[in-house]
Amino acid sequence: MRRAAILLCLLMPLLGGCVARAAIDAVTAPVRAAGQVADWATTSQDEADRALGRRVRERDAAIGRLQRRREQAARDCADGDADACTAAQALTSQITELQNAPLDPE
Repeated sequence: MRRAAILLCLLMPLLGGCVARAAIDAVTAPVRAAGQVADWATTSQDEADRALGRRVRERDAAIGRLQRRREQAARDCADGDADACTAAQALTSQITELQNAPLDPE
């Protein structure tokens, strides 16, 4: 009986730390969860920069495709194709619009 009492007295400080640690973990868990949700909901500057770079590359690729089509239409126009002349003008205006369009987030 005496051994059990001594053993219990020796183990009390160890158990108190475990209980205190569990209580602290239980109290801080909602705060950590809210912080994680906020992190998932917001966009970091690095992510925003990558997204902007992706939009710039996509726009430049689209402009390149339109320019190649315009060059072909201009060659056809020089050969006397009136429809190609109209197409070249339309493509030129599309390119201008695309170049002047803002790169807003999607």
